[in-house]
Amino acid sequence: MMMKMLESGGMPIVSDDLRQADESNPQGYYELESVKELDKGGDTSWLKNSRGRVVKIIAYLLRYLPQDLNYKVVFMQRDLAEVLASQSKMLVSRGESSDTADERTRRLYVGHLAQSRRLLSDRPCFESIGIQYRDALADPEEAARRVADFLGQELNTGDMADAVNPDLYRNRADPAP
Repeated sequence: MMMKMLESGGMPIVSDDLRQADESNPQGYYELESVKELDKGGDTSWLKNSRGRVVKIIAYLLRYLPQDLNYKVVFMQRDLAEVLASQSKMLVSRGESSDTADERTRRLYVGHLAQSRRLLSDRPCFESIGIQYRDALADPEEAARRVADFLGQELNTGDMADAVNPDLYRNRADPAP
């Protein structure tokens, strides 16, 4: 959702379009295969050519980004029950299964998210903003404004907000008390 918002707002996106939109993600994945090589010590020269553009990187791979560059990270946060439900549905649609029990997966995610937040706050190469998925759906104009302000960009926040499609919010969890 955030990648679509940023693209709609006028940010150039770095993507190779190898992973096509599908039932699980009908607006596309906005992925770049080079990103998936970060933890393998591969070539990162593509990062310098990506300055001023948006690259989708999962939180786990942030630790492998070279620290001699600066990054502005829009850290999308979603209820873990929704993440687990979404991933489970995606695996089923691909005919795959998970080898990890949901509760164990939840614990791993919780630890991973805490580690990612520490990394973002501890390394001077990172500036970050957290955006709650549910909040962006509830008030896309506010989310768009916050992201544009954080990035320091003249973005079309109206088009960003219009890019949010509540019909794609298919894996919901009950709000926390």
